[in-house]
Amino acid sequence: MTIDLFEGWNGVLRVLVVGTLAYAGLVLVLRVTGKRTLSKMNAFDLVVTVALGSALASTMLSTGTPLAEGLAGMALLVLLQFGVTWASVRSERVQRLVKAQPAILVHRGRWQDGAMKRERLTREEVLAALRGQGHAALSETVSVVIETDGSLSVLSGQPSGDQPSSLANVAGAGEDR
Repeated sequence: MTIDLFEGWNGVLRVLVVGTLAYAGLVLVLRVTGKRTLSKMNAFDLVVTVALGSALASTMLSTGTPLAEGLAGMALLVLLQFGVTWASVRSERVQRLVKAQPAILVHRGRWQDGAMKRERLTREEVLAALRGQGHAALSETVSVVIETDGSLSVLSGQPSGDQPSSLANVAGAGEDR
């Protein structure tokens, strides 16, 4: 068994040059397409972010991936992300296809067991989110919502009657439980 710790300066030089150029190309593409490209608004965005990292790593470290092909792959991912988000902003059908809807897990101190099962969350995970946001008791919360990106939001306080509710687009929010 051999351990390859160093195969020569050519490989190191290639990683430095190609890595720098690939990184610069990725930054340029991301600046052109805007902040939304690397957001974590939903699972689709996360997949694109992970795929971009994988493409960058492959371009930098694989001698079988030329810089031009790596940059083309990263640009394609970003352009596809841009196209899908552009379409989802303009079409509810596309939006429903690529985005999950937020859902209420706890409402007015009561567990929403059906939503918890659909979202595959345990009470312990929700309680951890409550603690993480400084809430000592379930009764202190108006709602706990699982957002489109999988994060948990804890809402406290009473909504004002003359202001729009932050629960307007959340599954189960219209039902008084």
